[in-house]
Formats: sequence, C-alpha cells, structure tokens
Amino acid sequence: MSTGEPSRKITVPANGLPDLTDTPQKLRLAAKRLRAGTGPVAVDTERASGYRYGQDAYLVQLRRDGVGTLLIDPVGTGRDFSCINDALTGVEWILHAADQDMPCLAKLGMRPDALFDTELAARILGREKRGLGHLIEDTLGWHLAKEHSAADWSVRPLPTSWLNYAALDVELLIDLRSALLTELELAGKLQWALAEFEFERTAPPRPERVDPWRHMHGAGKVTTARGRAILRNLWLTREEIAKAQDLPPVKVLPHYAIVAVAKRMPNSRKQLRAIREMSSRDARAYMEQWWKAVDSAMKLPESQLPKPIDLAPAGKVPELRVWSRRYPLHFEVLQAVRETVHSYAAQLTLIQENLLYPGLQRKLAWYWHPGMDVAEYLADNGARAWQIHQLAQALQLRLEGLGLTQAQLQADREYKREAGSKKR
Repeated sequence: MSTGEPSRKITVPANGLPDLTDTPQKLRLAAKRLRAGTGPVAVDTERASGYRYGQDAYLVQLRRDGVGTLLIDPVGTGRDFSCINDALTGVEWILHAADQDMPCLAKLGMRPDALFDTELAARILGREKRGLGHLIEDTLGWHLAKEHSAADWSVRPLPTSWLNYAALDVELLIDLRSALLTELELAGKLQWALAEFEFERTAPPRPERVDPWRHMHGAGKVTTARGRAILRNLWLTREEIAKAQDLPPVKVLPHYAIVAVAKRMPNSRKQLRAIREMSSRDARAYMEQWWKAVDSAMKLPESQLPKPIDLAPAGKVPELRVWSRRYPLHFEVLQAVRETVHSYAAQLTLIQENLLYPGLQRKLAWYWHPGMDVAEYLADNGARAWQIHQLAQALQLRLEGLGLTQAQLQADREYKREAGSKKR
C-alpha cells in the first residue's frame, strides 16, 4: 500500500540500459544467463497494436535476480524462443495482466510453469487503480514513466528512449510481486490468488467468435438481409487485405465505411464511389475489391442471405439485452444472483467479477431451478473452490427464497422464446 510519502520518479534502469538481444546466437547466450539466475522472472511484451495485423510481440523484456534485464527482439532472433522457455522450466513468471501477454508469448514458444499476475493480485485485493504505473506508485512509491505504451514497436531500429521505457516496465515487477504477496498473505487471500493465477495460466485459448462481422461496431444499424450480406462480404474482404498487407483492418477500411455501404446497398461502381465514407485514399486504393464484395452480395439468392442474429438461440443462454423483456422471471433470478455477488464482493473487498465471472452469473440464473445444488453447479462450470466456499450457500438460500416453481420458470422460457421467434 502507499507509504504516504511523495513518489520518487524512476527514469532509467538502475544498472543501465542493456544491449538488445537481436540475433539467434545472442538469444542462446541470454537463455544460458537466465538458466543461471535465481527466483522468479519478470516478463513483459511490447506489441504493435494499431499498426500491424494481429497481436504479435515485437519486443520481450525479462528480468531475473542474478541476470538483470534482457531486451529481446523477436524479429532479429527468428521468433523461436524455445531455448528461453527451456531455461525457465519450473520458474514462476511475473506478468501484469497476463491474459494480454500470454497469447503472443505462446506464439514464440513460451508458456509459464507457474504464474503471478500483479494486475489480478490487485483485483483480489480490491485495488481501484490497477494499471502498472498506478500499482507501482501506490505500492512501492515509485513513479514509472509510461510515454511509449502506444508506440509502433515494429519499427526498426528501436529508439533508445523506447528501449529505456521497455526496460523500466520490468525493473520493479519482482519487488511489486513481493509486496503484493505479503499483502495477500496479511489479507488472508493468498490461496485465492494462487488459485486464480493457476486458472489463468491453464485456461485454453479463447474460441474464435462465430460470424465476427456481426460484432463489428455499428453492425446493428444494418437491418436488411441484403445489407448484412454486404457487411459480411466487405468484412471478409477487408480481413484478407489487412492480413496480406500486415495492417490493422480499420486502417484498410474503417468500420463506419463498411456500415455506410451496407446500409445504402449500391448497385454500381459509380454508386459505391459516390458514398462519402468511401472517399478516403485508403478506401479508394482497393475500390475494385470492395465492388466485387458488394456485387457478390447483391447477386446472392434470398435463401443464402444471412439471417438476423438470434438473441435467444435454443439450448444457449440468451443475450442479456432481452432478459427483462422476454424472460422476466429469469431476469428476477439474475438480479438476485447479481445482488448476492455484489454484496459479498463488497464485504470481501473484491472486484465482483473476480468473485464470480458475469458469464457464470448469467448461466446460473438461466439454468437454476428449485432444488438445484448451487455448489455442485458452480463446480461443474469452472468456479474455483474458494469462490464456491464464499458464495454457494448464500446463493442457494437467496434463490430458493424467491419462491419460484420449476413450472413457472419453464413457462417463462418457452412462452417468451416462442413469442420472440414469431416476432422475428
């Protein structure tokens, strides 16, 4: 926690800026040094979000006692970090918001055997400010410069000021981990945190969205089936171009331009070019590809046009936005679940979604029925033992206290689902 004293500003690494590890030979030497180090290893990455397609790492920072800081260039070293991963076998990794870094590290062949997530630790401690800079300042009393977090880390050579910033990101992570570990112990939350770290470490990759084009910002403004076909085709075409050019999709064609075209449904190249949102230089650079996507959608038979998104698909939990209108009794159950979780989270000084994931809150509310063993249901659906211990009995009592019958809940689901289907 904060010492109450003015923060000290840290602007350069204590041991100076290390040389960049940017060749396969240097990478093998770095692995040898890491193997000889002691204690946990601090890990961070820098990506080129907003500048490149995907979320690849363009710099990896490591720091370990007995080694110091290593700055490793994945481009120059060949993007195979298996020797680094082998050198860290059995070593705890310290990351901040690990779910942001682990996917790009996995692409390099790096997977931790043990994990300490400082951002997740702060959540479990109930900290309001959980960014790395705030956390270091509030916990250790150091002010960390964060000038280059949104830079294009794919540029080469990397400026010295950027490398300095990157080195500072791991400079104090080991100290931060030690301080948070002590705080978790004193709060009686260490075992909770360790369970969450392991859950995060072993979680499978997130599944790809079905029809991701439907979730594009503004897609809901396209209300016709033909417009949805145009939206889909333009989205898919944009993905192909972006991937081939190694550019973020929005740099190829903004969301709002795709939505504008889908709403107007142009019948010719001339009409497409006349749309104001398609007047930028980037949009015009691929005008022929855009027209082919639109033309293909305009020629599709009615039977092949994409249907509206089903907000209440059979056998699945409905979209939250329809609960209060279509399923009022289940919405009542959900409100009871939420209130219970929020109340206990406040008592335990926890962020409520870390006490019970909102998706599981909705799932429990949808499938709950009188007589259900809530503890067993939570365990079967991924809740950790400490969460079940804190919540299950309270949820059991609260939901049974609603006085709803299984027949009422079944009727609420079936009648409203049928009504919703007829309306569509």
